[in-house]
Amino acid sequence: MFDKILIANRGEIALRIQRACKELGIATVAVHSTADADAMHVRLADESVCIGPPPASESYLNIPRLLAACEITGADAVHPGYGFLSENARFAEILEEHGITFIGPSSEHIRMMGDKIQAKETAKKLGIPVVPGSDGAVRNEAEALRIAKDMGFPVLIKAAAGGGGRGMKVARSPEELEVALATARAEAKAAFGDDSVYIEKYLTKPRHIEVQVFGDGNGNAIHLGERDCSLQRRHQKIWEEAPSPAINAEARQKIGETVAAAMRKIKYRGAGTVEFLYEDGEFYFIEMNTRLQVEHPVTEMITGLDLVIEQIRVAAGAPLSVKQEDVNFSGHAIECRINAEDPKTFRPSPGKITYWHPPGGLGVRVDSGVYQGYRIPPYYDSLIGKLIVHGKNRNECLMRLRRCLSEFVIDGIDTTIPLFAELVKHPDIVNGMYDIHWLEKYLGKTE
Repeated sequence: MFDKILIANRGEIALRIQRACKELGIATVAVHSTADADAMHVRLADESVCIGPPPASESYLNIPRLLAACEITGADAVHPGYGFLSENARFAEILEEHGITFIGPSSEHIRMMGDKIQAKETAKKLGIPVVPGSDGAVRNEAEALRIAKDMGFPVLIKAAAGGGGRGMKVARSPEELEVALATARAEAKAAFGDDSVYIEKYLTKPRHIEVQVFGDGNGNAIHLGERDCSLQRRHQKIWEEAPSPAINAEARQKIGETVAAAMRKIKYRGAGTVEFLYEDGEFYFIEMNTRLQVEHPVTEMITGLDLVIEQIRVAAGAPLSVKQEDVNFSGHAIECRINAEDPKTFRPSPGKITYWHPPGGLGVRVDSGVYQGYRIPPYYDSLIGKLIVHGKNRNECLMRLRRCLSEFVIDGIDTTIPLFAELVKHPDIVNGMYDIHWLEKYLGKTE
């Protein structure tokens, strides 16, 4: 097992990793920018190292400074969390070259699944169902038009690199294709330095379903069921639940085994998420995230498995702590991502938290790195924390969530809690009748 882990991240995920390390008896090093000097994970770490000013490029994304922090503290492993360097293959390679373990997949797998075109090809070869689309990057408008006409409009133009909804445009007709193509290329170039784009069939009412997988790097892999992440705004998830209200045990078993078998074939190591669009009983692969997901707690709540501890164990060379037949799904869990934003306009609301009272009680979990008096910095993602609620069934879970949202008090800044208080009472949400377009349509009506 590792002696000391450096946590190359910030906010709630840094604290989450730290808790797992403490339970394993592993010392922790917190790296931070000057903006995060008073952060909770910094206060609680065994050691902390300031690695630069607030901009991420000069601190959390600065590989030489992270390496220097490893060297001066003697850290023998790095946990990248999510975002920042979690899916940076070169970072994983550099750490290995310096004799430091990267807690995550191999650089080969990060590269394979990081390029969406290559990932789709890999998924096809591994027997994972995919969305109909171009075989690779489209070279010009004429080729794009031919492909789009063959599969039928509407179509989705997507950047081959990156994510977060950037470099992604819908063309509903041949007339819209030229502009969508040019815009997606320009966005992809600006955001990722690569203007390669590909085309997929645009599904009209799909759900966003992702399957949690875990491998030991030696050909053993399991799945931990699915999460429904369909409530999204501008391709950013805000509400996630497990299991999905739209999927039965048979479909779960089938798609779960399909992706687990694929992970066994490639000898995948650590946590990963295979994301699908789900429509009319069919799954269509869209991408794989070779890291821990923000919404991992809902899987933990229904399986009882600590995914971060499992990541650390596997990275240290231990086998998986459970076999597939040992994985049991119990009850229902929902996560609300609470952001420092205006609940109607989504305008960021950095500033000082003057009062903080999180909800509690049976089946309630709040993953957050903030506290009363903490100042939300304006430089990073506006996530304050995550409210995760578990119940024996979905109805109990919703009622508990309703209670928790009314209990949660955060003063001094705007938060998205009022939006969730609306959503949890909406008949479509209560009945699980929503798709990936539902929230944007709802917000359009209410704005």
